Amino acid sequence: MTGVLAVQGDFLEHEKALEALGEEWFEIRKPSDLDRHFDRLIFPGGESTVQSKLIKELGMFDRLKEAIDSGIPVFATCAGLILLCDKSSGADGCAFRTIPANVKRNAYGRQLGSFYTEGEFKGLGTIPMEFIRAPYIESIDDGVEVMSVTDGQITGVRYKNQLAVSFHPELCDDTKIFEYFLNM
Repeated sequence: MTGVLAVQGDFLEHEKALEALGEEWFEIRKPSDLDRHFDRLIFPGGESTVQSKLIKELGMFDRLKEAIDSGIPVFATCAGLILLCDKSSGADGCAFRTIPANVKRNAYGRQLGSFYTEGEFKGLGTIPMEFIRAPYIESIDDGVEVMSVTDGQITGVRYKNQLAVSFHPELCDDTKIFEYFLNM
């Protein structure tokens, strides 16, 4: 069962991808939702500063951090990546600081800087990548595995139980990366 953070952002698209793979999921909107059993967690794209603020204001931060630290698989896209990284160039948005990496928010510019490409993802081959006001990772520390690089920038990483990408695989028909996550 996958818990999908649903306080802001494109959580519905993640839920559709999970449904396509037959994975059961539920939305995490309030602290009592964290009482349900889940063995996977998704942090969707959206606005990282807003998500971070809402997670804290709603009183969910500590329990979500405990879930990450417990070792359950976590998948984060775009803003979710920012929530997990421990450092950020520019405005803050880092909340959990569980991936030792420095992320650059809105690295590809505003909405007009959004683009689609196909790129190599370690272990999956070529996958579609939709970048929307996307961050990229400027640097990583020991133990962080680079999963994808786009135009010379790190756009996907895995650190222990956490898989995080700059792009939006939930907006593409290809489910390979979701399958990878479900098999972590």
